[in-house]
Amino acid sequence: MISEVIILQNGRVIDPMNQTDGIVDIWLEDGRIVAPRAVAPAGTCRYDLTGKWVMPGLIDIHVHLREPGQEYKETIATGTMAAAAGGFTAVACMPNTRPVNDSAAVTRLILDMAANCTARVYPVGALSRDSRGEQLAEYGEMKAAGAVALTDDGMPVTDSQLMRRAMEYATSHWLPVISHAEELSLSRNGCMNEGPVSTRLGLRGIPTAAESIMVYREIALAELTGARVHIAHVSCEASLALIRLAKKRGVKVTAETAPHYFALTDEAVDGYNTHAKMNPPLRSEVDRMAIREALADGTLDAIATDHAPHSVLEKEVEFNYAANGIVGLETSLPLGLSLVHDGLITAGRMVELMSCAPARILGVPGGRLAAGDPADITVVDPDRRFVFSAAECRSKGRNTPFDGRQFRGKAVLTIMNGRVTFTDL
Repeated sequence: MISEVIILQNGRVIDPMNQTDGIVDIWLEDGRIVAPRAVAPAGTCRYDLTGKWVMPGLIDIHVHLREPGQEYKETIATGTMAAAAGGFTAVACMPNTRPVNDSAAVTRLILDMAANCTARVYPVGALSRDSRGEQLAEYGEMKAAGAVALTDDGMPVTDSQLMRRAMEYATSHWLPVISHAEELSLSRNGCMNEGPVSTRLGLRGIPTAAESIMVYREIALAELTGARVHIAHVSCEASLALIRLAKKRGVKVTAETAPHYFALTDEAVDGYNTHAKMNPPLRSEVDRMAIREALADGTLDAIATDHAPHSVLEKEVEFNYAANGIVGLETSLPLGLSLVHDGLITAGRMVELMSCAPARILGVPGGRLAAGDPADITVVDPDRRFVFSAAECRSKGRNTPFDGRQFRGKAVLTIMNGRVTFTDL
C-alpha cells in the first residue's frame, strides 16, 4: 500500500525551535514530517498556502473537557472539534471531571474516549484524591496510564504541607505541578475583581492579593523542593512581579495567562454580564497592560485558553450564582494574533507561547517542524477578517464575552498526525 504524501507549498513557515521563518515547503507522509524528495509521487496532495503562515500545531495547556460526568456541558469529541477549528492539534485536560481524574482508571478512560478525536488529548491528573486537598493521589500510576502533569485546578491546595509533599512526590515522577493560585479566605464569596467597577455594581470583589499571595507560596515551595511548578491563569501585575523575580533566582517556575486577561478588563462585567465571569476574575486596565508586557518580555511562558464550557443552566442566573469560566478554543488564536498585529510580539513569539512552550512544559511531542516530527501543523491566514459567532461554536458551550466581535486572523487548516482535522481554505 502506497501512503499519501501531502505537500504544503509556498507558505511562510514559522518554526522558532529550528530558527526558521521563511517560505519553505513542508512534506508529510505516514503521520510524520519527511524530508522533501526530488520528485513527488503520483497522487500527492498539494496545498498552495501563499500568504498563509505554517506553524507547529498549537497546544493548549489548559482546557476543561468535562467528560466524564458533565457531558451536557462538553464532551471530549465536541471539545476536540472546537480545538481543531481553533488551530489546536493537542489539548491538556484538567482533572475536575466526575469522577475526578485522580486514578489510572480515569486517565485511561479519558484516553480511550479521545482515541479517534480531532486533537491529541493529554490528561492532567489530580494532585489530591478527589481534589479535596487532604490526601495525595497516586502519581506514579497516573503517569504510567498517560497523565502529563498534576493539578487540583478549580480549587487551590490550601494545606501548604500537602503542597510541599505533592511537589516532592511529583518531582520523583518527573511531573510538573500546575497551581491554581487562590487564597480562599480572601476570595470566598467574591464574584469579580475588587475595584471601582465592583463597587459601582454592588458586587463583592476579589482582590489581586488573593492570587499573588498563593503565587508567592508556590514559588517558595518550588524553591524549597526543587520542583517544577507552573502557575495557571495569571491575571494580575502583582503575580507577575513575583514570577519575574523567581525566574531571575533560578526557581523552576513557569506561568501561563489566558487571552481574556490581555483582551478584557473588569469593565466587561458591566450590565452583570455572566459571560464575563471567571476565576480569577477579569482585572483592571493596569493588570491587563502588565499581562501584555509579560507576554512580550518572557515572564509569561504560555497562552492557555482555560476553556470552560457551561450550559445556560449555569450562566443565565444572577451574577453571584453564575458559574465561572468561558469557552476559548475558537477565539484564542485570533486574540493571540492581535498581539502580533499590535506590534507587541513577533509571529515567532506567538508560536513560542502557543506551541513550543506548552510542549516543553508538559514534556510532550510538538512545538517544531523537523523531519521525523509528528505531522501536527496549524496553518493561519493572518489577515482573514471574520465575525465570531457563539451560535456557530463547535463546542457545546456558548458562554463567551466575544460573541459578535470582529477578528483579524484565523486558523484555516489544521493537521493532526498527518490527517486534516479542520479546513477553511
